[in-house]
Order: sequence, then C-alpha cells, then structure tokens
Amino acid sequence: MSIEKFAPSYDILKERVEKIKAALPEAFEDGKINFATLKESLGEFVEGENEETEHYAFTWPGKKQARRLAAKPPQGTLIPCKGDGVNEDTTGNVFIEGDNLEVLKLLQKSYKGKIKMIYIDPPYNTGNDFIYNDNFTQPLDEYLKLTKQIDEEGNPLVANTRTDGRFHSKWLNMMLPRLILARNLLRDDGLMFISIDDNECENLKKLCNEVFGEENFEGHIHWRRRHNQPNDPTKMIGIVAEHILAYAKDKPFYKQAGVGKIALTGDFSNPDNDPRGDWASKPWKTGSDQSGTTYKIKTPTGKIYNEEWMGEEATFKKLLDDNRIIFPNNGDGSPRKKYFKSEREAEGQCATNWWPSDQFGHNQGANSIMEDLMGRKNVFSNPKPPELIKNLMSIANCKKGDIVLDYFAGSCTTFHSAKLYDEDIKTILIQIPEPIDAENRDQATGYEFCKSHRLPTNIAEIGKERIRRTIKRIISDAGRKNLAGKDLGFKAFRLEKTHFASWRDYNGANIDELMSLFSKQENTLVDKWKEENLLLEITLQEGFPLSSTKAKVLTIKDNIVWKVSSTDCEHSIFVCLDSNIKHKTIETLTLTGKDIFICLDNAVSDEDKIRLSDKGLIKTI
Repeated sequence: MSIEKFAPSYDILKERVEKIKAALPEAFEDGKINFATLKESLGEFVEGENEETEHYAFTWPGKKQARRLAAKPPQGTLIPCKGDGVNEDTTGNVFIEGDNLEVLKLLQKSYKGKIKMIYIDPPYNTGNDFIYNDNFTQPLDEYLKLTKQIDEEGNPLVANTRTDGRFHSKWLNMMLPRLILARNLLRDDGLMFISIDDNECENLKKLCNEVFGEENFEGHIHWRRRHNQPNDPTKMIGIVAEHILAYAKDKPFYKQAGVGKIALTGDFSNPDNDPRGDWASKPWKTGSDQSGTTYKIKTPTGKIYNEEWMGEEATFKKLLDDNRIIFPNNGDGSPRKKYFKSEREAEGQCATNWWPSDQFGHNQGANSIMEDLMGRKNVFSNPKPPELIKNLMSIANCKKGDIVLDYFAGSCTTFHSAKLYDEDIKTILIQIPEPIDAENRDQATGYEFCKSHRLPTNIAEIGKERIRRTIKRIISDAGRKNLAGKDLGFKAFRLEKTHFASWRDYNGANIDELMSLFSKQENTLVDKWKEENLLLEITLQEGFPLSSTKAKVLTIKDNIVWKVSSTDCEHSIFVCLDSNIKHKTIETLTLTGKDIFICLDNAVSDEDKIRLSDKGLIKTI
C-alpha cells in the first residue's frame, strides 16, 4: 500500500468546490478556480457589473468576515470527560462543553450529512442578553479565556446593547457561520428548527433564506409560550408567543422520505364501546376551501344531506359498514368520520403554524418540570417545555437511531424531549460553560444549586446535571416497562487546544530566535500530551463519530494498539502511540480492506515502515 504523513485537516469547503469542478471543469486551472472563466461559463446567470444595476441583497457590516470564519479550520480538539456521563461505554448520546462554532467545525468530518434534525434556541438579541463576540483571527483563544485555560483576561460573551451602533450586525455575524456549518451536518431529509422572538425574527428569516435557500423554507410556527394573559401597562401588545422557523436541507427529498405528523388531537372517548378503543371524530363534509365529491347521504332519522363530501360514495359506504361513521344530534346531524387514538401513525395530523400552549407546552409548565427535577425553583430561567421539542421531532419524522443536534443546549430540554419521544433517538448537545453569577438576580439560584452539589458554577454543569436526573426519572417512572437495550446515557467531552503544534509567525530579525522556532516545529505534537486524548483527536480527524468503539487489540502483547470502529464507517483504524513499536507487533498486525494503521513517526525505523506498508495504508505522526 503506502505510507502517508498524518496531518490535521478540516477542509470544510472541499465538497462545494468538488461540485463546481464536476459541473464546470473548464473553470479550474492548476486546482484553483479561474473566476473569469467561471463567469463566462455561467453566462446570463451572472449579475451585471454596471454600477447603475440594482439588485436585492441582504448585507451588513462584517458579513464577509463571518462567512470566511465558517471556512476557517478549527484550532481545537475534544477530550473525554470520564465520569461526567452515564453508561458511557454503551451510549450514543453526547454532551460537549465548548464554544459551538469551534465544535461544529470539529464535527464536520464525523457527522457531515448524518444529522436528522437540528433545534436551537439561540440568544434572542433583546438588548439584555449576551452573544458570542467571535474573534475573526483567533476564535479559540476567546473560548480559552473564558474557561481560564490561558492566563490572559477575556470573555467571549458580551452584552449587545441597543445603543451599540452595530446591534443587529453583531448578532448576525454570530449566527451566520454557525448556520452554514449546521446545514453541512444535516442529512438530505433533515430539518432545522430555530426558536426566536420578535427582535430578530425578520432578520433570521432572511439569513436562513440565504443559507438554506428560500425554496427550502418549511414554515413559521407561532408558539404560545405562556398560558395566562399578560397585563403590562407599558406595552400596547402583550407578548404571549414566540416564533420557530423551520427549514429543510432539501425540501423535495424530505417530502419524499416522509413528512412527519403531530399527535392526533380531539376529545377521545369510547361511548359506543368500539373494540378499537377511544376515538374522536371529524366532519365528512368538505371545508370551505376544499373540493370533494357530491352525493346524497341519508341519516338514521331520515334527514337528507346533499353536500360535497371528503370521499366518494363507495368509500363512505365502506366506512359506514365498518362503524366509522357517526351521526350526531341523536342521528339527525351531518355525518362525521371516527379516528382512533390507536391509529396515530396512519391518522396523525399535519402540523399547523399555530401551536397553542395546552398541546405544545408553555414556559410556566417547563419551569415546573425543571423545579421537580432539580429540587428547587429557578435553577434555569425559562427553559423550553419537552412537549414543544417532542412535536418538532415528530414532524421532522425522527426515527429510532436518528441523531438530533442542539448547539445552544442551555438546560438540555432537547435531551429530555428526545428520551420522552423515543429512548433510542441519539442527541448531540453543545453548550459553552458560561459562568453564572451569584450577584445576578436571574442566575443566583443556579449558582447556589451548583455550589450545593459541588459543581463548577457554569451553565454547562446545570445542563449535564439535568441530563443525569432526567435519566434517573425516566427509569423510575418506567416501573415494569422493560428498558433493556434503550439508550439512557451520555458521554461528556470538553473543548481544548489541538495536540498538534502549530506554526507561529515570526516577524523579528533575531536568527537565534528563528532557529529556536524551527527546532520546536520538529516535534509534531505539543508537550505532555495524553494517549486517550490524542486518540480521540485522531478519531475525529479520520471521520469517526464520538460514539465509536475503542478497544485494545488483545492479540498484540508487546505494544498497546487500539482498534477504533463504528457502524457508520466501512473500515477501522488501528492506533499505536507507543514510543517504540516492536517487530512482533508488526508481524501480528492484520489490516483488511481499507483499514489504516496510525503511529508515531519516530516509533518505527524506515525498514519497519516498509514492512508495515505491505500490510496496508500507514499514517505516521
């Protein structure tokens, strides 16, 4: 086979460039795009350059930098947080503590095109909350300042006040690169849902139209987030609703794969003791904006209705014989069709764009759920109710084994919702460890909770604790229900700097300093790296998911060789990070098909590298 040098690489734009190259190969010279030729190839589809030509554009200060930021390679990696999770060796659920921009980049190789649904509840830009203040040159440093992993003072979360001259621009610059990266992760039949309020709803829709394409807009849900009526004398219109924008990755593909439905609604009962169980009913007569078939129907009392009906007469007679037609008002009313609670899969309802609080939950109910789980009030301010996100999963048509991503995880309602919807839905949750302040009235209870449970005082810790308690509650509520084999667990990871040394630019004139810099680059890895952590970075670099199985190869005795495998990957990788690989190990090592062996470059001689290459693809660090 061959020997390659293992090098960190996250080419986020590679797929897009390859698609352009496949469609317009003439626009490429020496592997680069010739934009003059590209414009000629596109002909009339290129916008004219006449200064007097006007066209629609949605732009703001910093947009180009924000777009470039999405393509900038990540500078960090993830390391495992053993002991923070539950059932860590068997679970496919993941919680990641870190800046979501950097983490989304790290997930590109392993999860690109694999996420069924993304739900986020980002900062609403109300003028009081905090937003990510992304550094366009060194984004990871901003995160490391927050988590005190580097000495310099700093904080990537800043108040975005309305008096700021770029109030909306800052928020849009924060959202754009994260949406671009999120779209890459969606399956072709995947959907994205975004909660927002009135402050940025208009701008968010324009932004999503640009990222996803206006043709992939699925709808604008209005959710009544509070069940009581506000009476604020300072406002003309009391705010009772929030917005959820829904976008498909590929609308036709999603519809072909199957549009999900919400649970049937209605006043279910069984007054006629139908053996099929509780039922509700809906009119057989068509609505004012529907078309149907016209014929006469005679009620049990002899009344004649000559209307336009939902189905043909033959269909009506079959339903009547099957006891699926009722006539209300003691047999005198217009016919209605029964639908049974047990037939949810076949008779579920299409979602509408108005989601009332009695069916889809409300803030007060969500607060009560949190209080019940956590043992005190206001540990987290106004979380989303599980009923809301459960129904989003339903219309996204999530199935067993599908992955749901939430990269503004907050209190981790998304995990709770997923496990109530189907215990085998997999979740990936990302949350920055935003510090919580004892002096802040809205955060004081959360601070006290973390202190009393000996947890670090940040939002990520509240989320992880909520997950642990949710798992315990589901198990305790199950009673005799068999949960064997169900995925009630999670693994925890944390964002840190990469293990691979990076080149530092030098602008000085001191030869000794420059030579010292060169000598440091001789070591590919940073000092004091840990095997388990480096193994995880290699796993991500090779495109294996965080739920991959890692096991020592027991047939090899003279070195520690790890085998990394996943049902999502056709091959396995074998990794040995020992400083010296024995001859016996090389003899025993067996690679099949596309398997890869990865080791330290200085751990094997040139002669042994040749022997290894005879077994398959070898990469050296």
